[in-house]
Amino acid sequence: MAYLRQGMLAIAAMLAAAISVGAASPQPCVQDTFGGEAYIVCTVEKEGDLRLFWKNADGEPYRDFSSVAEAVRNKGQTLAFAVNAGMYLPDFSPIGLYVEDGQELRPVNRTERDGAASGPVPNFYKKPNGVFFIDGAATGILPTQEFLKRRSEVRFATQSGPMLVIGNKLNPIFIVGSTDRTRRGGVGICADGAVRFAVSEDRVNFHDFARLFRDHLSCPNALFLDGGRGVGLYSPALGRNDKSWHGGFGPMFGLVE
Repeated sequence: MAYLRQGMLAIAAMLAAAISVGAASPQPCVQDTFGGEAYIVCTVEKEGDLRLFWKNADGEPYRDFSSVAEAVRNKGQTLAFAVNAGMYLPDFSPIGLYVEDGQELRPVNRTERDGAASGPVPNFYKKPNGVFFIDGAATGILPTQEFLKRRSEVRFATQSGPMLVIGNKLNPIFIVGSTDRTRRGGVGICADGAVRFAVSEDRVNFHDFARLFRDHLSCPNALFLDGGRGVGLYSPALGRNDKSWHGGFGPMFGLVE
């Protein structure tokens, strides 16, 4: 009986350890809902290894998540999830500022569009646009003009637009009940210090998408990344490996483990 009791205790200990390990390593991407709309939300904790990826070792754009995952795997690591990191040109190059591993590969885009003569203003140029950056242990999102005043070196940065949430306030250009609805992707720096990415599964307008970050995810600053068929997500745990409809993505965010 003593041996049986010891064996049962050993099994119980192993089960407890397994549960503990599982609890300590939650999946970064989960399904969520807000305002009756479906989203995928991916969280990077403060200690997470979040990076930007654009070109491979041969100097060619990765273009798809699988290529980034393979490059990470060849270095003995795992790509936990990835999303596209903002708008890009037909050659898959970033429209605005892009910094990777401390190297500025594209400068800040200072172009302004008023839409008076040339039709609707493209999303990137809607005011204010902004910059997501990682600077040592600090991660932030600032309107582009404020980022330029900061004038410090960063390890990673990408410029996109428009800003969704600025200092816990919604961007005032957004219209309540707007019929401009499409799939959208964005990123926020949240009250607990985590970085949260959100990809809508349904069509949403800018106002509702910004409210997701401020009112549901508790992110006082958030930036729009891309929309429509340009939205992409890679999450092995959720069985997602989205493909771009026009041949590839430009820069991509990836959480490396």
